[in-house]
Amino acid sequence: MRLNFPHLAVLAVATLALSACSAPPEDGAIHDPYESFNRVSHTFNKGTDRVLIRPLSQAYGTTVPDPVRRSLSHVAAHLDEPKSAVNHVLQGDVESAGHSVFRFLVNSTVGVAGLFDPAAASFGLERRQTGFGDTLTAWGAREGAYLELPLAGPSTERDFAGLIVDVATNPFSYLSSDVAVLNTASTIPAALNVRYEFSDTVDSVLHDSADSYAQLRLSYIQNRKFKLNQQDPDNAGHDPFEDLYDEIYEELYDEF
Repeated sequence: MRLNFPHLAVLAVATLALSACSAPPEDGAIHDPYESFNRVSHTFNKGTDRVLIRPLSQAYGTTVPDPVRRSLSHVAAHLDEPKSAVNHVLQGDVESAGHSVFRFLVNSTVGVAGLFDPAAASFGLERRQTGFGDTLTAWGAREGAYLELPLAGPSTERDFAGLIVDVATNPFSYLSSDVAVLNTASTIPAALNVRYEFSDTVDSVLHDSADSYAQLRLSYIQNRKFKLNQQDPDNAGHDPFEDLYDEIYEELYDEF
């Protein structure tokens, strides 16, 4: 894949940001030196969810039939497969890379451009989603400090660097403007569907918690650890760091 100068510059900035990832406290507490900024961002995200995302997701979930919602969500997951395949290679997992490539080929053809998922239903090829944040973890990068980004939701310094690289190297942005628009547009119904399906859980964290910021932060960090330890069970003591919000925020916000 050919990268132009702006994309190379973004990669360089991400690498520099990664090298500056701050060290966590020795007592094992969550590393959150940017808490004052994070709480402002959290208040914005919480308000956006209350006045925009939650009402839209409820309207979407109650008016669009479940099979249609599932098919539209499949498209977003389908267009994410090339990114996963590339990152599996970078992580040294050739088998999973081939798995993702075959999923993409099956769902592009038999699955009608990703509207359906016969790769999982008929071939046993479940989705193995990964990104450059996971790749950085596999390379030994530290997690860094906790971040909550406006609209993008919970993250860490390492995962934010990974997100920048994922966006800059998205192969669909190099094909045509129509494909790039489709790739971006497909994430909207997928995110609304996840927000609708997990409505009770999201509401309990964002709108019913005594301290929704602390609850969201804990949920995200614990789930990040769990996910990365699942990916690398023989290295559970490594610095892997995503619960509830890998499932929700990764779909609800990181898909954007």
